[in-house]
Amino acid sequence: MAQAPPVPDDHPNGKFAFLLRAFNSRNYRLFFSGQLISLVGTWLTNVALSWLVNRLTNSPRMLGLVNFAALIPAFCLAPFAGVLVDRWNKHRLLVWTQSLSMIQSFGLAALAFVVAGLGAPISSTTLTALLTGLIVLATFQGLVNAFDIPTRQSFVIQLVERREDLPNAIALNSSMFNFARLLGPFAAGFLIYVFHEGWCFTLDGISYIAVIIALLMMRVPPAPQAAPRKRVLTDLADGVKYAAGMKSLRAILGLLAMASLAATPQMVLMPQFVTRVLHGDSRTQGFLTGAVAIGALLGAIRLAGRKSVVGLGRIMPMAAAGMGLSLILFGYSSNFWFSFASLILLGFCTMTQMVAGNTLIQTIVEDHMRGRVMSLFTMSFMGMMPIGSLISGFLAEPGFLGPQLTTMLGGTVALLGAALFGMLLPGIRRELRPIYISRGILPPQDLSAQKALDTVEESER
Repeated sequence: MAQAPPVPDDHPNGKFAFLLRAFNSRNYRLFFSGQLISLVGTWLTNVALSWLVNRLTNSPRMLGLVNFAALIPAFCLAPFAGVLVDRWNKHRLLVWTQSLSMIQSFGLAALAFVVAGLGAPISSTTLTALLTGLIVLATFQGLVNAFDIPTRQSFVIQLVERREDLPNAIALNSSMFNFARLLGPFAAGFLIYVFHEGWCFTLDGISYIAVIIALLMMRVPPAPQAAPRKRVLTDLADGVKYAAGMKSLRAILGLLAMASLAATPQMVLMPQFVTRVLHGDSRTQGFLTGAVAIGALLGAIRLAGRKSVVGLGRIMPMAAAGMGLSLILFGYSSNFWFSFASLILLGFCTMTQMVAGNTLIQTIVEDHMRGRVMSLFTMSFMGMMPIGSLISGFLAEPGFLGPQLTTMLGGTVALLGAALFGMLLPGIRRELRPIYISRGILPPQDLSAQKALDTVEESER
């Protein structure tokens, strides 16, 4: 298929076309459209599951436990999954993971319809059986996600026809995720208020059909020939050594891990904030979750318009500091609109940091290590959440710290991570400079590399 020439960003219509330049690739257009529909459904489930658990138990500890069950597989299995992702056909693997996720959503729907048919009060035996079913299904989805997330992250490079469009594709993926994050919680809040959680899970299951159809319509070129296979543990050790041997990768993954740990209380305890602090209902949760999505969407769009990855290293600690500040403000607030505004800032800073880190990693990592390194990215960003879920669930119990102080403590952790990354930034820049030059991102030595780096960074800010 003939490839459309890139549109210069100084063309009369070039600004918008430049922002969407990854759409020049047919496979990426299919992937984007299918994922957008599916992710709206995913956010329906995320909101409905937390609201259902909170409605059944009114317990921060149980909210933390269910989130732990959903996220701990990513922490435990992601490194091994990354080795297998580098070996397997990513296109075929995604069809399987999306199909299994569809089955899990319909399973949640069945449980929710059972709850709706029982009425109140629910006996302790029945409640235990229902919660056990929710935990089992949450764990099953976590197992699927341990393979699905690193596969999707590393599959993007096979979808874009021009390597230089990869940063734009990553940023557009984040925009898609947060547009869905904006629509899904709003819809979930009203569906739960008018009907019940079961309809959210049902619509999520149906939404997976779109992404499966899009995947089957793709014509994906074969991936580059992989290196000879070793034992799984040997390949895993090679990936860990590769990441540990680069100061920039260590710092990026470390900051993402601290940010993930810091943000967990706000995500896990949202139903507690809504009911105990703001005295709202499911619609309130939909609006507050949507506020995070508004900020995150703005952050992703801002990064999609960047011309170069240069300067992202400086942006990451600034975003982490803004994230910490917004968490402290949200934890302090007992007013809906103040909370809404602080969550917009939180979404903007969180997404800016995540996309910047993802883009830097995808830019500097070698292709044969991509799946393993992206599994470490998954472990850093999502794998810390189960630990944070358990900690925040216990800390937020009545009579201890409560949800507000627990969230403010998370903000302090994010500020500490920003300070540590800032201290390491000069060494990171020295390590990245020759990589950028070798990939043509920075010009050769017409000027000193440092001067070139400073000039490009200043223009990109």
